[in-house]
Amino acid sequence: MALFVDSLPGCVRAAAFWTLVYSYCLLCACTAFIKLFCSILIRPRRTFKKISREVTPSCLNDPFLGTHCYVRIKDSGLRFHYVAAGERGKPLMLLLHGFPEFWYSWRHQLREFRREYRVVALDLRGYGETDAPSCKENYKLDYIIVDVKEILDSLGYSKCVLIGHDWGGMIAWLIAICYPEMVTKLIVLSFPHPTVFTEYILRHPSQLIKSGYYFFFQMPWLPELMYTINDYKILKDLFTSDTTGIRRQSCRFTKEDMEAYLYIFSQPGALSGPLNHYRNIFSCLPLKHHHVTMPTLLLWGENDAFVEVEMAELTRIYVKNYFQLSVLSQASHWLQQDQPELVNNLIWTFLEEERFRTKN
Repeated sequence: MALFVDSLPGCVRAAAFWTLVYSYCLLCACTAFIKLFCSILIRPRRTFKKISREVTPSCLNDPFLGTHCYVRIKDSGLRFHYVAAGERGKPLMLLLHGFPEFWYSWRHQLREFRREYRVVALDLRGYGETDAPSCKENYKLDYIIVDVKEILDSLGYSKCVLIGHDWGGMIAWLIAICYPEMVTKLIVLSFPHPTVFTEYILRHPSQLIKSGYYFFFQMPWLPELMYTINDYKILKDLFTSDTTGIRRQSCRFTKEDMEAYLYIFSQPGALSGPLNHYRNIFSCLPLKHHHVTMPTLLLWGENDAFVEVEMAELTRIYVKNYFQLSVLSQASHWLQQDQPELVNNLIWTFLEEERFRTKN
């Protein structure tokens, strides 16, 4: 399919690309309507049942995870929430979460790396306690990248170890490309280089199907509705089902962990901001080829239900520095929560090896 599209004139190629996007959006929307209709027929009461969640789960205020902080950046005027652990003045480790997550997805890393780093787990624009502009145009990738740059400045740092997972991984790649002077080391979990992703998805229908939610999220209001039915069943299943969830018994979500996620995403309007990130992605595609110039670690789950492992190895050609890839056996998409001890050890090893390599 991609070879055929590449051979077309520019205007025709653009038309073919957008025809694909909108056709798949329509298909995903029709599928969602059918699921909703069936749910209403079978379980009408349960379909629209939602539990009120007004009390903050205690795990979100655990002092051992760090301190809740806020910073307002100049360019947009938005107020960002983050949780910070470790002493001020230590090297900065900045953590960018994916979808549908928030700072709490990095709880294991906040505890682990505070010994040697100032660890900051950010709520991205539109997530959690960070401000959420209502207009979808405010979630373009260019704005998100500038957010991170300004937050770094506001924290009093000029550079950091940057770690991103899933959508936060996409942002981390782009920051490393656009502002290489800001990133001493790049660590990405469960997302390939953006150019690999855009080229691979056009050539592999299996990945196109796995990324169907990108297209579904282009619809107005319907994705928000689908996430709320049956008291946020889709959200629960993402982290707990046999298909997409965390499988290791010792690392599965506790009831309190799940309630933390449900509390955050059940707040009024809490889903629109995260979904608006995706509603801007096709205006930024296809991306040009860009190289990453800092040492890079890529971690991938063998059982990732959303991104195919073949993309991990293809990423290597875009890193013009030391590149390390580790595929974690039996791991799901939610790596830093699924296998936190192994992920932390791999990150420590990468950081220490790179430090030793630099000295010599």
